[in-house]
Amino acid sequence: MCGFKLSPEQVHIELARAYFSWIGPASSADFQWFSGLGVKATKAVLDSLKLEPIEISADDQRFFLPGDRAKFEVFKPPREPRYSLLGGIDSLFLLRRELKGALEPKDLERKVSVESSTKNLGTLTDLPSHAIVDRGRIVGLWEYDPATESIAWVSFVGKDKGLQDAVTRTENFVRDQLGDARSFSLDSPKSRAPRIAALRKSAASA
Repeated sequence: MCGFKLSPEQVHIELARAYFSWIGPASSADFQWFSGLGVKATKAVLDSLKLEPIEISADDQRFFLPGDRAKFEVFKPPREPRYSLLGGIDSLFLLRRELKGALEPKDLERKVSVESSTKNLGTLTDLPSHAIVDRGRIVGLWEYDPATESIAWVSFVGKDKGLQDAVTRTENFVRDQLGDARSFSLDSPKSRAPRIAALRKSAASA
């Protein structure tokens, strides 16, 4: 492009700076997957940013942009639940493409329907359905059922009024404003039917 003066290495650095400002803390593997760079190039880019590390666990190190760790450490999450029904491709999940960090330990082995089988939720890289989130944690799954103009959902936590209201609010929005809530471009009511049935079965047995 005429007038564009950044070298490929500088472009990678600016991409990393944007990435960690969007989703930090994140791991080097998260950024490598997102950017498509090799291991050596990823290390060179991240070293140049002088990222600040944080140990999530013994085998999970993540990084902040300089100055962001201090903001993280003084942040106090809300004491009361803040429920949101998010799409499966929301950046909260898609920029990392791993679900373990967004789940409570007790939910890592929760069985979910994936195509024609069941798998542990914590082993997946992509959500099997849309997510119900509370303060950054996945606390349930949902799908929209156009046949009944309703949301099929299962909760991993108690169904208090705030959660019920969030589901109703989203249900009304999808029905009245969108007409449907697809997971991806080829998603359809027919292909979604098994997921809807699985969610309703899980909710009934919860």
